[in-house]
Amino acid sequence: MEAALAHLTLDELLDELLERVRAALEADTAAVLILDEKTNELVARAAKGIEEEVERGVRIPLGAGFAGRVAAERRSISIENIDEANIYNPILREKGIKSLLGTPLTARGKVLGVLHVGTLSPHRFDRDEMELLEIVAERVSQAIDHGLLFEEARESKERAEAAAERLRKVQEVTDAALGGLTLDDLLDELLVRVRTALGADTAAILLLDEETNELVARAAKGIEEEVERGVRIPVGQGFAGRVAATRQSVSIEDVEHADVLNPILREKGIKSLLGTPLISRDRVLGVMHVGTLKHRIFTADDTDLLEIVAERVAVALERSLVHEELLSLDNLKREFISIAAHEVRTPATVIYGVAETLAHRRKSLDPSEVDALVEAFYDASVRLARLTEELLDYSRVEGYWRALELEPLNLRSVISQAVLGLSAHGERQIENVIPDSMTIMSDRDALERIVGNLVGNALVHGAPPVRIGAEGGNGRMRITVTDHGQGVDEGFVSRLFDPFSRSAESSGKAGAGLGLAIALSYTRRLGGELSYAPGSPTGATFTLELPVS
Repeated sequence: MEAALAHLTLDELLDELLERVRAALEADTAAVLILDEKTNELVARAAKGIEEEVERGVRIPLGAGFAGRVAAERRSISIENIDEANIYNPILREKGIKSLLGTPLTARGKVLGVLHVGTLSPHRFDRDEMELLEIVAERVSQAIDHGLLFEEARESKERAEAAAERLRKVQEVTDAALGGLTLDDLLDELLVRVRTALGADTAAILLLDEETNELVARAAKGIEEEVERGVRIPVGQGFAGRVAATRQSVSIEDVEHADVLNPILREKGIKSLLGTPLISRDRVLGVMHVGTLKHRIFTADDTDLLEIVAERVAVALERSLVHEELLSLDNLKREFISIAAHEVRTPATVIYGVAETLAHRRKSLDPSEVDALVEAFYDASVRLARLTEELLDYSRVEGYWRALELEPLNLRSVISQAVLGLSAHGERQIENVIPDSMTIMSDRDALERIVGNLVGNALVHGAPPVRIGAEGGNGRMRITVTDHGQGVDEGFVSRLFDPFSRSAESSGKAGAGLGLAIALSYTRRLGGELSYAPGSPTGATFTLELPVS
């Protein structure tokens, strides 16, 4: 048994031992099954003459069948005719084995596995053959114990090296997270490093839009179309939505047959996916996922690596988002002051000029000149009052200045009140076609402000007649405001509801670009949605969708 003492790998050792055992006992087959303590099963590790045991990954529960009994009872067992015996492993009969002899492999008082031999013709194993197999088993057990310990040590070393490699990859990724980059530059750099660290073909980050409860594609590598097409995934739906909703990592081996909402993933030929949530201070910020163009089973180490990276990324991401928001607020404040000062200056200059003229030259002016000055004074005063009201209204709604007061409202009546005085030509410019029977549970003041701003916007930037309609269904009320103007320029639609945002066509027209922003803020407070669509064939249609109760 000098082979058992050689410094062979465990598989090489078993291969050599089985060849010698088979020859010594003049058997046709020989096999070693090693106990998997985690599952309490015997696993075929090496075989001669019955190699299928290893190829098919045969597993025998402890106590079941021939080998299971040998291990459970810790004694040698022989079977003269397996056709009349309880045999768990079908391969033994498939190979035509007639007789078996097996003995347990033990070391340090512990069962390591089973060694068995078989013959293709009926054979009664005698006591001498059993003792010979037991003597061999003692030597084999020592060799296997040594081999398993060596293998475990080698695996421990490999795990340590893998852990060190993982740490290096994490450090490579999170170095970028520690830099003073802008958010877009940060995400771009992180994805390059994450994709490399995990050996993936694609990587993407989707950030949570808390107002719509959707994940929005913000950055991507190898799947840039996600960002270009502005992909949005509702939380709880599809792959990324499930990652965010469950707050757990999710892997998909076969994208083609999985619940994947985003069609771009299949279009790009992605076969497998691994995603993990980005969480900071118990708040989900978004989802980071990687994909491969070939089928891949992501391991526990892959998942651990992505989760470790995600923890660091989430912290850096939150810091960048806060920084970005502060910059945005600072820019908004400067823009507010600039636009407010500009808009206030125009009517204020007119008012001052008229007042000065009347104060110093009133007696020298004829009645028609006085009338013109009074009309200019009135127009400038209305414009200034409207602008002041818009500025105050925007600051109130953004600051949540009061609680909502929900009450049952007659929709037609509320809308009529909201548009009262908006049109210089009365009913000829505004058509309220809402049925008298429609009611809604809502806040009167907020609803009037929304509709009033929508109609006012239509009269200033669109063209009459402005039609107001409504329809209900599925617990929602949809109110539409449609004008007959030129509609909104396609390039401006994305900024339509931004505060102080004004298109080139709005130049010279009254307003500070706050009307639609105010309407959107009130809409969100009511739990609704506000959207724009081009009219048919011309004009603009704004749809206000609110819960009925």
